[in-house]
Amino acid sequence: MSGLPSLRSFEVFPAVVGAIRASQTARFRVVHFSVQDNHVHLLVEAGDSAALRKGARSLGVRLARAINRACGRKGRVLDDRYHTRALRTPREVRFALAYVLFNFKKHPGPVPTRLDPCSSAPWCDGFRGREGARAAAAFEGAPVAAPHTWLARVGWRRHGLLSPDEHPA
Repeated sequence: MSGLPSLRSFEVFPAVVGAIRASQTARFRVVHFSVQDNHVHLLVEAGDSAALRKGARSLGVRLARAINRACGRKGRVLDDRYHTRALRTPREVRFALAYVLFNFKKHPGPVPTRLDPCSSAPWCDGFRGREGARAAAAFEGAPVAAPHTWLARVGWRRHGLLSPDEHPA
């Protein structure tokens, strides 16, 4: 992504969110995300491995087009690599959720807020305290889909709600 502005920038971030919103289908859902300067972390649900491949490919194309449009450029945007891992236990899902939503704390620069404004944290209802009450916003108009699987809806909560003071491992 050489030569591109930060994906978190005022010009580019809305385009990234729009691409995530447009990628939602019945068989491929982005349930949480965080946008970093030069990459994106996602938690997705897919009906099967074919739906995951198709959804990831479609999202990659949408992201590249949206970012290029926002930057007034043409050409490659995304690397040909990504990491995918099936999450099978409530503990794995909770760990991944904390990693995605608090990933901004791992990167250089000031951490101006407890919740990342360039993530799906505003639509996450899994926070303790005041943040939990504020974050329980309606999903109508949200760029993310409500989770359908037991693991992503309920199971991970067995290991405790998220605290805005957490740091990703």
